Amino acid sequence: MLLFLRYSVFVALGGAVGAVLRFWSAEFIHLFFERGFPIGTMFVNVIGSFAMGFLAIYLFHKFTFSQELKSFLLIGLLGAFTTFSIFSLDTVNLFLGGKFSLAIMNIVLSVVLCVIAAGLGLALGYSV
Repeated sequence: MLLFLRYSVFVALGGAVGAVLRFWSAEFIHLFFERGFPIGTMFVNVIGSFAMGFLAIYLFHKFTFSQELKSFLLIGLLGAFTTFSIFSLDTVNLFLGGKFSLAIMNIVLSVVLCVIAAGLGLALGYSV
């Protein structure tokens, strides 16, 4: 039980960092692109999916890292950084706003790009 609580602290700390990084990243992207399409959310999901794929290999197969670091990075930081809950809300709002083609484009691009990014992260993790 004590170990569970210890890991929970690292997940919480990583989650706080990941949530702030997600907010900053999405806001930074929206400095350059209009808010009509949720490109900021897509950006963090693609980058986060790539990082998850890479770190999954790097932290578990290439080197031995502590469970605390794995919990901080993978569950906490990247769990909060990538946010498919916001993706879902953005998509529903596009549908509700009558922007059906943008909603479909958001679904297709987000899923396809994130799966490709995770695969590329895995490949890079194996190669370094």
